[in-house]
Amino acid sequence: MGVSLLLVIGRLIKLQVFEHDRYKTLSQENRLKIVPVAPARGLIYSHEGVLLADNRPTFSLEIVPERTHDLPKVMRELRELMTIGDDDLKTFYRSVRKKRRFEGVPLVSNVGEEDVARFVVDRHRFPGVAIVARLSRYYPRGAQLAHVVGYMGRIDEAETKQLDTSNYSATTHIGKTGVEKSYEAMLHGRVGYQEVEVNAEGRVIRVLKRVPSEPGRDLHLSIDTRLQRAALQELGAKRGAVLAADPRTGAVLALVSNPVHDPNVFVGGIGIDEYKALRDSPDRPLFNRALQGMYPPGSTIKPFVALAGLDSGLRTPATASWCPGWFSLAGQRHKYRCWKKTGHGHVDLGRAVAQSCDVYFYRLAHDLGIERLHAYLSRFNFGQPTGIDLPSEASGLLPSPAWKRKSRRLTWYPGETLITGIGQGFVLATPLQLVTATAMLANGGRRVTPRVVSHTVDRRAQTSTPVEDPAKAEAPFIRAADRLQIVQSMERVVHGSDGTARTVGLDAPFRFAGKTGTSQVFRIKQGQVINNKNVPEHLRDHALFIAFAPVEAPVIVLAIVVEHGGSGSEAAAPIARRLLDQYLSADTTEMRQVGGG
Repeated sequence: MGVSLLLVIGRLIKLQVFEHDRYKTLSQENRLKIVPVAPARGLIYSHEGVLLADNRPTFSLEIVPERTHDLPKVMRELRELMTIGDDDLKTFYRSVRKKRRFEGVPLVSNVGEEDVARFVVDRHRFPGVAIVARLSRYYPRGAQLAHVVGYMGRIDEAETKQLDTSNYSATTHIGKTGVEKSYEAMLHGRVGYQEVEVNAEGRVIRVLKRVPSEPGRDLHLSIDTRLQRAALQELGAKRGAVLAADPRTGAVLALVSNPVHDPNVFVGGIGIDEYKALRDSPDRPLFNRALQGMYPPGSTIKPFVALAGLDSGLRTPATASWCPGWFSLAGQRHKYRCWKKTGHGHVDLGRAVAQSCDVYFYRLAHDLGIERLHAYLSRFNFGQPTGIDLPSEASGLLPSPAWKRKSRRLTWYPGETLITGIGQGFVLATPLQLVTATAMLANGGRRVTPRVVSHTVDRRAQTSTPVEDPAKAEAPFIRAADRLQIVQSMERVVHGSDGTARTVGLDAPFRFAGKTGTSQVFRIKQGQVINNKNVPEHLRDHALFIAFAPVEAPVIVLAIVVEHGGSGSEAAAPIARRLLDQYLSADTTEMRQVGGG
């Protein structure tokens, strides 16, 4: 008994004297906790001040694995009590492996009121499990701006490695697409923290210190919601894209990719089957056609090729060319056909653009040569990203001999230069590139960078910061006389008696310039004639149209692509006319001025 007593006394001395500091620190850490405070995410508004992305209070069910002794048993009992899906469980267990055991891991987001009530009654049975109130993202306009605003989703493993973990310690979601992703740093804000005292069960007794979080900045877009809605309605069930921009500033007024999807389903965690249905749909609603769709530009590229001819001195407005309905290279029997089988006869530049004469542009492209043609079209942003403030923009393709040698290990043929001159062959452009190039033509050749966000607002300081165009200081590169000739020829497309889209310009209260385009989806054999109405829909030509208005002082440019729509004059041009009518109407102009545009 004496020896035992000495052992106990020795142990007490060791604990109280020699290891006092260590156990005091452990005790203090068990009593005091640092709790991160998530910042309020910045809101997103349209040009007119319409709320596009909001923060709404929701409840989530969270578990701290360290405080849960038998996790599988807890899961079984929770599923008997509440609505918990298989996908929720899979996501939860993936998150558990990524986080530390003392951190809370969300099991179910957006818990319903009935489930919250059931859990509260039986809360004592589930140590380490809690209902946590959070602000969750909500998109009031739903699918209408899905490809612009984007959506938020749970932070995945790859994102965790790239993030500042301290700043995201209280955050479970991050911007995945659209503005939500490209402006993540501004929208997120800075995390705060609380030093709290907790009891043995881990419940907070009192707050000892508080450092408030800094809310994210609000974003104000240049998007006109009425124009956006009208463009989406115009496409209806058709697949395609509509882009509208202000040529003076590069501000994007509408960006539509159809079909669309509801971004709200991603916020709380989309089910595997539901996601597969969206991902594998032949309509590809998750694919942003406006930024990522690459299409042969067809005849919409002809005004820019005509400008190259004027700029190089190889053509004048009066230079005539004979079109018998076909063109052949010297020494070759192959005939490159014009869309008009009987030919256009003698055509000058104005008539060539207005009637979209292929032979005129075959001959012009041949005289220019691919190197000179490639260099000039590059100035209009073809074949390279425009630099828009949205993620995942495609670069398109502007072919050259060097590109073909590198990518195909083949030589360039003269015939490929001819079809490049009419926007076919290897050349591919996104709708965004088309609207950007048209904007440069409309403003006299000054480079603009398309922007979706016009300015950001710091709610605490009540300050507004505009988003600047990095290219605004560049000088115009189109000669005024050359631009005038091209604009007049494009005006003739819609207002002239021989224009390919003359019906859409009838009775217009304003003058506008446009160019139709029809791009082939599959190759047609020599001498073969195809009627779009007699082929399956997925093999029909794409319909395109570019335009700007009013001609005398352009304030809006459009680029429209209707997939498998057939003719640009029939499927795409009428959409442009109706959108221009709406945007240039007196009441809409007044609303734009009131909104600060």
